[in-house]
Amino acid sequence: KLCGYLQKLSGKGPLRGFRSRWFVFDPRRCYLYYFKGPQEPLPLGHLDIASACFSYHQPEAGAAAAVDEPAAFEVHSPGGAVTVLKAATRQDMTYWLQELQQKRWEYCNNLDAAKRDSRTSPTPSDFSKGLVAKDSPDLSILSQNASAERARNILAVETSPTDLVGEQAASQPAPVQASAINFSLKQWSTEIKNSMSSLRKGNNENRKSVFYTTEEWELLDPTPKDLEDSMALEEKRKHLAEGSKGLTSSAFPFDFGRIPHKARRPLKDMIGSSKSRTSSDSSPTEWCSGNGNRLVSELQLKYQSQQEELEKLKKDLLSQKELVRLLQQTVRSSQYDKYFTSHLCEGVPKDTLELLHQKDDQILGLNNQLEKLNLEKDSLQQEVKNLKCKVGELNERLGMLMETIQAKDEVIMKLSRQLSECEDSTSSQSGAVNSPTATCTNKELQELDRLKDNLQGYKTQNKFLNKEILELSALRRNAEAREREWQAKYTSLEAKLCQIESKYLILLQEMKTPVCSEDQSPAREVITQLLEDALKAEPSEQPEQAFFKPHLVSEYDIYGFQTVPEDDEEEKLVAKSRALDLRSLSLSENREISTGVKWENYLASTMNREMMRCVELKNLIRCGIPHEHRSKMWKWCVSLHVKKFKDSAVPGYFQTLLQKSQEKPNPASKQIELDLLRTLPNNKHYSSPTSEGIQKLRNVLLAFSWRNPDIGYCQGLNRLVAIALLYLEQEDAFWCLVTIVEVFMPRDYYTKTLLGSQVDQRVFKDLMSEKLPRLHAHFEQYKVDYTLITFNWFLVVFVDSVVSDILFKIWDSFLYEGPKVIFRFALALFKYKEEEILKLQDSMSIFKYLRYFTRTILDARKLTAIAFGDLNPFPLRQIRNRRTYHLEKVRLELTELEAIREDFLRERETCVEKRDLISDDEEDS
Repeated sequence: KLCGYLQKLSGKGPLRGFRSRWFVFDPRRCYLYYFKGPQEPLPLGHLDIASACFSYHQPEAGAAAAVDEPAAFEVHSPGGAVTVLKAATRQDMTYWLQELQQKRWEYCNNLDAAKRDSRTSPTPSDFSKGLVAKDSPDLSILSQNASAERARNILAVETSPTDLVGEQAASQPAPVQASAINFSLKQWSTEIKNSMSSLRKGNNENRKSVFYTTEEWELLDPTPKDLEDSMALEEKRKHLAEGSKGLTSSAFPFDFGRIPHKARRPLKDMIGSSKSRTSSDSSPTEWCSGNGNRLVSELQLKYQSQQEELEKLKKDLLSQKELVRLLQQTVRSSQYDKYFTSHLCEGVPKDTLELLHQKDDQILGLNNQLEKLNLEKDSLQQEVKNLKCKVGELNERLGMLMETIQAKDEVIMKLSRQLSECEDSTSSQSGAVNSPTATCTNKELQELDRLKDNLQGYKTQNKFLNKEILELSALRRNAEAREREWQAKYTSLEAKLCQIESKYLILLQEMKTPVCSEDQSPAREVITQLLEDALKAEPSEQPEQAFFKPHLVSEYDIYGFQTVPEDDEEEKLVAKSRALDLRSLSLSENREISTGVKWENYLASTMNREMMRCVELKNLIRCGIPHEHRSKMWKWCVSLHVKKFKDSAVPGYFQTLLQKSQEKPNPASKQIELDLLRTLPNNKHYSSPTSEGIQKLRNVLLAFSWRNPDIGYCQGLNRLVAIALLYLEQEDAFWCLVTIVEVFMPRDYYTKTLLGSQVDQRVFKDLMSEKLPRLHAHFEQYKVDYTLITFNWFLVVFVDSVVSDILFKIWDSFLYEGPKVIFRFALALFKYKEEEILKLQDSMSIFKYLRYFTRTILDARKLTAIAFGDLNPFPLRQIRNRRTYHLEKVRLELTELEAIREDFLRERETCVEKRDLISDDEEDS
């Protein structure tokens, strides 16, 4: 993943400068997104690398840049826009340029033919990982130019990135840029000016001044605790100021250091009342230079007087505490003596009383000693704090002295070097005339080394620019070739359109002319020719010929389903008419384009974070996942639902089940083999025993039969797995089946009794009577049991019941939201055709219409709006409650049927005439 820190030149006027940004390359669109930081969810913008070119400037001959110094490069976008980026080192700059060149080259050479419906083209890495990925009829890869590749490899500059490039850079702080320092200094100067101007006496003497810095600072009445803390800090600063007095001076007397705790700093008492301020109409700078010293002296005097008063108060407080302690001891001893004399002295020997008095005196002495020790401990702790403060102050002074000594040492060394140079020059002048030749030689050698470094830099720049020119030239030639190819394709299609129009004109003219015999009519031949042309499916073109394949009706759709069946001519015409209606529907609406843009924006916002369940994502999935992102999103949805199963499973769990199925025979393997070729015979990935999907389907079903022996295999699971394998690999399709059977659907949904499926049909009947009462009454009137049709919808999630485009949109929402989606779309299908069904007035015609009406629904947008809009509210709690209610009823009915079956078996054993009767289950066993 190409990502890391770069500095981007932005801003206007005096605020223009480099700001650190986190850049992430998106291979799906060849965009370079930049964020404020690695954890930010939304990008600030992006750069289109596919249509950009790059350049950088070599430093001048007299200012050769070091390798570890920042280096800037430019990204030139279409329209003349130039973005200046700066890397932390020249090595990072070279790496970024090299990688961006490579990404642009790969994207433009491999993906220009993948643009579908003028929408954003996906990348091969983001294409489906399932069977659909092996068959992309609209994607053709350009053949690489061998000479161009060889030249690119020769001109390539190999380099490795530093720690500021790559995913590990996200854990490091952003590099500091000088512009931020300059900006902060400007901000501080502005704040100081504002603060100084607020000190001038205005119309209202009792106003409070407000200081705005990086946090909120206000002049407020401080609490006693804040006052003590601030006074202690001020005492420290005073000692530091006295120690460094004479080294530094400031005309502004206020210290903007922060208090350790996050509280508003009480500056009111530090500044003093506004009545003691000197009124002046001069500017803040003049006031600062004229009255600064006087304000400092006033504040110091006031601070010293406050400190003296505070010390006196502390001493008084300690004396009062001591007095209170002595009084408390006297009271306790008197109470104790009174208690003993009144209650305990009767009948007690005097020796015992004296011993008790002695022990009591010892206890009181020990208490007094303990209190004294506590006081000494407090005083010692206070001394330790004071000593620590003094040590800190001494350390600071020591650091300042060390810096001063170091600076003096540098001055001494500099003066020593100058002295030695002067002595050398004097000796050389008095010595010989030819000695300047050696000095000139050293300077020439240094100049030669510098020129060599510059030469190497220019060579590297030359190689980069030559490579850039070579790539741009090759990409331009490819673009011109694509344009010629499209022009030829457009000409061919236009000629074909003219031919069809001419044939229809001839047909219309012939239809106007009356003829004696219909068999001799020329119009009949024209009609026959038009039908033959319409029934022809578009042949699959070779990749070198199909640079951009137009979306005509081909033999198979993008999912591998057969578009035109191999039946009679009427069925072919109906199928092709349906496919053309789908195509015209998608072309007449811009919804697909807007949905694709929304998906790209959402996926761009997840570049720096993991995807999470949210309302925005749910609405996007309900509109349909784009074909190029479906594999990624399905895998994410499945992982979301089976995370607990995956975490508890051992590593290589699926491979272990697969190996077990190959080593041991499974009771369900026979039925699985029988159903493989009957799964999706109209899909080319499962149409023959040698198809790639058949083996994958077998592996997933056998692995699941070992995982869940209670179910093993049930007819219907094969179709669920077949649909999942179109966009997922084997292991992901296995977990998708686990999600559907063990997470989404109720228990006993795919068992031998199909108990859960029967319950859902009764729940669906209740929803039909509630959501579509007219249609439900119509079915009841003509005694049409529509659950015979809908039972298969629920069992296999509409596979082979709706057109493929609608099927996969249903699966998108189903894998994200769960089984409630099946009820929504089942009701939506009936509501879509409600008026047509109500027109039918006999049970035979109604049942015949129900068998095929779902294949005539083509508008996925309208169907989705009905399912998620018109049918609301649709609470899941209501479905669960009705499932619980009907589950008990169905179990009771099954129990009664089992009792009837047992009675029949007993009767058959006793009756000779019924012994030859064998049920289907017994015959199978």
